[in-house]
Amino acid sequence: MQRLQAFKYELMPTGDQQRQMRRFAGSCRVVFNEALALQKERYKRGEKKLGYAGLSKELTTWRNGAPLPSGRTAAWLAEGPVHTQQQTLKDLERAYSNFFAKRADFPRFKKKGLSDSFRYPDPKQIKLDQGNSRIFLPKLGWLRYRNSRKVLGVVKNVTVSQSGGKWFVSIQTEREVKQPVPQSTTAVGIDMGIARFATLSDGTFYAPLNSFKRHETALRKAQQAMSRKQKFSSNWKKTKARIQRIHTRIGNARRDYLHKTTAAISQNHAMVCIEDLQVRNMSKSAAGSIEKPGKNVRAKSGLNKSILDQGWFEFRRQLDYKLAWNGGYLIAVPPHNTSRACPCCAHVSADNRQTQARFECVACGFAENADVVGAINVLRAGHARLACEVSGAVMPPAAGTHRSDSEAAQCRA
Repeated sequence: MQRLQAFKYELMPTGDQQRQMRRFAGSCRVVFNEALALQKERYKRGEKKLGYAGLSKELTTWRNGAPLPSGRTAAWLAEGPVHTQQQTLKDLERAYSNFFAKRADFPRFKKKGLSDSFRYPDPKQIKLDQGNSRIFLPKLGWLRYRNSRKVLGVVKNVTVSQSGGKWFVSIQTEREVKQPVPQSTTAVGIDMGIARFATLSDGTFYAPLNSFKRHETALRKAQQAMSRKQKFSSNWKKTKARIQRIHTRIGNARRDYLHKTTAAISQNHAMVCIEDLQVRNMSKSAAGSIEKPGKNVRAKSGLNKSILDQGWFEFRRQLDYKLAWNGGYLIAVPPHNTSRACPCCAHVSADNRQTQARFECVACGFAENADVVGAINVLRAGHARLACEVSGAVMPPAAGTHRSDSEAAQCRA
């Protein structure tokens, strides 16, 4: 089976290469924003939306000096590689498709300095020299990168991005792999929480990292210092860069913890059942409105911060593709009553949980940790869903919850 995988490395460009990459990222941002503005204007006039072919023709005229939809000219677009700008138009077309399919919100204009990136879609223009830890990209030449692991497979495309003041290259490859066979035959249920990040049905649990909470004091002091600086001054820019580094450190620590946790779970279990949590709804503000003000707003705000600090969705995404790579699969089940139902007598009552951590059934007297009980109920619900799915009694789980082999090949590292 075919497997797509991306390998990301930190680039070590020269000063001139950094300036060129900033220009290329800026040109792709301008192309995206101008194309989006053009589509909005055509919609207001009642005209049909342009497809990729029509936008590509417009891009050619812009590169030749024709005025942009905003009224200015940008002949300097011709200095950048055309393939990266054409790929930007494809990204806009995909954003529209996701919006019409109700998979995402309407495309928004890109801001300078936020997620600056550009992609080389043609592998014929890319040369990879792993022995000397360098890569050749059009109009940039040879760039050195920090070689941390070997690139496996055939290069399909390359994405250059900036984050936290550093440049990175992501090399997407494709290779043929054998059909994975699970190393283990056990099944486990997982209950997600805050006091315990993840509790397994066998009794083991993983303590939360709380990456944001650990850096919250340093982040607050840096933000306070930035508010006292003259905007856009040299000291203001230095403080802003320090805040970016703190945010990068928070994200790196969280991703590292999630990768280690999901790797351990996926290697030791063939089937994992997890709650299908709606994180966006769970972390909504409780402020309410002027007519109907909310209650316990301060407490809910702290809870929302803790929920978002855990990274539950990223945990599920990583667990999904790692289980698929190891021959297992993930089943997502509805979270209703998983923490209030007794695993012995199936009695459901809110009185079964007198405290947040303790579960004691009012019907049969069964007592256990509440998170362990939730994980056991999640596992049972997963078994029931799998049995019904095999027999055809219910529809298969939603996309991304029970992966097929072809879907597993589309995973990214």
